[in-house]
Amino acid sequence: MTRRWMRELAGWSSAAAIALVTAGPVASSARADLVFRDGDSLVVALLSRSLLSGDALDWAMSSVLFLPETAGYSALDLALPLGVNAILAVSAVLNLLALYGAIRVAAGRAGEGRAPVAWSVIALGVFGILAMTDVSASRDALDLASLQLTTTYYSSTVVAVVLSIGLARRILDCGERGERGGRTVALLITLGLVSTVATLSNPLFAVWATITVVAVLAILALRATPRAPILTMLVPLLGGTALGIVLRIPFAPWIANTGVGYAQPALWAESLQYYGRLLTERLQHPLGALGAILVVALLVLAIVGSRRAEDTGSRLVAVVAWSAPLIVVVVGAIALGTHAARYLQPVAFMPLLALVASPRVVHISVRVRSRVAAGIAVLLLVGGALSIPRLSDAASKPDVDLACVTDWVDASKRTGAGQFWTVRLPKLHLADPSHLVQVDHQLNGYAWLVNRTDFDVGEVSFLVEDSQTVQWDLPVAVVPDEVVDCGRYSILDFGEQALPLGPQRS
Repeated sequence: MTRRWMRELAGWSSAAAIALVTAGPVASSARADLVFRDGDSLVVALLSRSLLSGDALDWAMSSVLFLPETAGYSALDLALPLGVNAILAVSAVLNLLALYGAIRVAAGRAGEGRAPVAWSVIALGVFGILAMTDVSASRDALDLASLQLTTTYYSSTVVAVVLSIGLARRILDCGERGERGGRTVALLITLGLVSTVATLSNPLFAVWATITVVAVLAILALRATPRAPILTMLVPLLGGTALGIVLRIPFAPWIANTGVGYAQPALWAESLQYYGRLLTERLQHPLGALGAILVVALLVLAIVGSRRAEDTGSRLVAVVAWSAPLIVVVVGAIALGTHAARYLQPVAFMPLLALVASPRVVHISVRVRSRVAAGIAVLLLVGGALSIPRLSDAASKPDVDLACVTDWVDASKRTGAGQFWTVRLPKLHLADPSHLVQVDHQLNGYAWLVNRTDFDVGEVSFLVEDSQTVQWDLPVAVVPDEVVDCGRYSILDFGEQALPLGPQRS
């Protein structure tokens, strides 16, 4: 028992080191924009600030509610005396650790001839390599693995999907061992809870996990004897998903876009061209090509593993590893005519399951194995330690232009406005975020991923703009009294002149 727990502890320690080694380079690369500054990436931090400050809540959200992400960020904000960027950096590391935990569940229980801890660490290491091959600053690039380091791009959904597959595997393993008592019931309840919470927060879970796992389980049930353990799993998985959808009803006033409009099957040809162009752009970079080769290798390994699997649980994990990316890309993305790279994230994390479907011990001498393990442990320890300063530097990198805006707005004690991609970063870093209102180019309230109580102010007296700002078409003919130069930002100060806000739109 002691040795088993020591192995688990070593696995978590190694995973923590890998998370640090991954987060440091990603946060220091062009992808830092998505981690610390992107308008979409800041919704969880903004929502958390609203919750913790006791503001009246009337948020306009997308179909994703970010409930686990917001709970996690808020807990870090309460527990740690850190600034916004530092909390985002810590969240990046914890997101990878959470993914390791889910992978470890999917690897199954330890036993004779099995090394689930080691293979789970290897799987996270491969995912870290994939994340470090992401080099684009664009949120629309086909750089998928690094999105797990953000608080916005479905990090908790990724963990829930892998965890649900792992729980399904554990239930099947219990059935084959003849364990039908409390352990199986606990696993079924946990699977139901995960499905419920994940769907409540993000209905994309139903596509990434429920549909895929149910399809694979149905196929496995045709060949399995007995079929009861497989069919039993459908109850918590489908029931939890359905319950999660029902529980979204009370949040309907917050959901400004249900996401139904994102599906446009008639545009499947344009969607195919769009994703093909993104793939071509990624393959043009050596690191992008390396990442693509890794994914293809994992998919081949998954296909081979699904044919050689020795039990139903291993076969489930192996089949899902290659079939889920296929279903998500061909059916979920192209056939539905979508145009968003983030929907393809299963292509980055699902193939990892090939490494833990049948986590067998590599048959080498104990001496060699011990030396290799010790060498890897030292490398991870050194790499993790060296990555901490790098991650800290990335989180604390001065932004003089941003500070210029926030200092001016805080000192003015007035309320201004800016467009979505411009205003969200300064808004988050203000002493009072409500002093910057999110609007469109015609000064209508832009109710998207923001607290709609901000619009109660009715009028503003200055505007913040940058290179992303669309040319203003103001409702009144006014000229600013002063233009404050803040580097990449400009503040159009209208002094005593009031600019009325228009009606809200999203």
